[in-house]
Amino acid sequence: MLPRHLQAHIATLLRHFPCIAVNGVRQSGKTTLLSALPGDWRRFDMESAADRAQVLADPELFLRLHPQGVVIDEAQLAPPLFPALRVAIDGQRGLKGRFVLSGSSSPELARNVAETLAGRIGLAELAPLSLAEAYRLPASPLYELLARRPAPQDVVAAGAPRLDLRQVLEHWFQGGYPEPWTSDNAEFRRLWHRNYLDTYLMRDIGALFPNLNRDRYRQFIQLLCNLSGAILNNAEIARSLGVSEPTVRDWLAIAHGTYLWRHLPAWDRSPHKQLVRHPKGWLRDSGLLHRLLQIPDADALASHPLAGRSWEAYAGELLLRGFAAAGIQATPSHYRTRGGAEIDLVLAGEVGTLPVEIKLGATIEARSLRALAEFVAAHDCPLGLVINNDKKPRLLTERIVSIPAAAL
Repeated sequence: MLPRHLQAHIATLLRHFPCIAVNGVRQSGKTTLLSALPGDWRRFDMESAADRAQVLADPELFLRLHPQGVVIDEAQLAPPLFPALRVAIDGQRGLKGRFVLSGSSSPELARNVAETLAGRIGLAELAPLSLAEAYRLPASPLYELLARRPAPQDVVAAGAPRLDLRQVLEHWFQGGYPEPWTSDNAEFRRLWHRNYLDTYLMRDIGALFPNLNRDRYRQFIQLLCNLSGAILNNAEIARSLGVSEPTVRDWLAIAHGTYLWRHLPAWDRSPHKQLVRHPKGWLRDSGLLHRLLQIPDADALASHPLAGRSWEAYAGELLLRGFAAAGIQATPSHYRTRGGAEIDLVLAGEVGTLPVEIKLGATIEARSLRALAEFVAAHDCPLGLVINNDKKPRLLTERIVSIPAAAL
């Protein structure tokens, strides 16, 4: 089993909540992770007809017979279970760590959690492998440090790279789905990614949205590959596909809700009146993006026209996966003005307001920091962050630090 940094956060949630839910894209490793829970747990898979029948024949009776130590996989497929869970939890409200739910498709699961189990459940998301996880390293200390809103000099001290550039580029090209990392066979990895999208469309999307035109939706996903990391204009997407804008909005919500796409709203907490209000987004796994773009290897990726935007999405996801695994709230958005000033990622939450600029190269030109420096000053941020491929972390200005992606 590849080590998963989310394990510690799951243990924390189990100490504080009677029920937890672990969400994430299909094949991110949820079942494997939950099989390693300490203690005695019985697992029931809602994709198994026998398990589903056992649980749903009489959910309240099932939970009376199994009052704790129960893992329900793909819980979104068992809506009648949620009211019975609420009754079971409220019957022994002080007892923690009783039930674990997992789900691959968040819209249905999130709705049931919000409507039925609010205040009774802790939530965690398991993403595909981070850079450190892929190479079996412990979590970077940077995430806990950034949550304490440190001095820039402290970030420099903690930001030394832990891997070499070739390893970073391989993970960028390959992406983080665990199964391809279990094989060195390039043909297997290529076929796995190609068949993964078919499985995603046929199983998750088909089951949740039976009226969806899958052929058109596949065209939509292919279009999103070329828009990954770019500002989105729903009207232009609708014209390209010959569908309505509401359809595009629905499809984007499906892609985001099933963890294929990361929706990044525009930053709106600025006194600046000339902000671009359109959202942007990116495919969440770089390996899937590169396979859909038919990029054959890491060397070809480096010279691809979309390499810069792909790297932006990749490094942004590394940050977000690291904070999520540590249980640290960091809500993402993007910042852009009509005058052209742009910041790739703005994080808000337990990290305060943290603007992040992402560069594929190793060197930073001073003029490229202007928007970041102005944002830091205007919003009185203690820190601005640059992620790049330098050999070491650097203090670029009094409040702007660059750290290599190899440190994440």
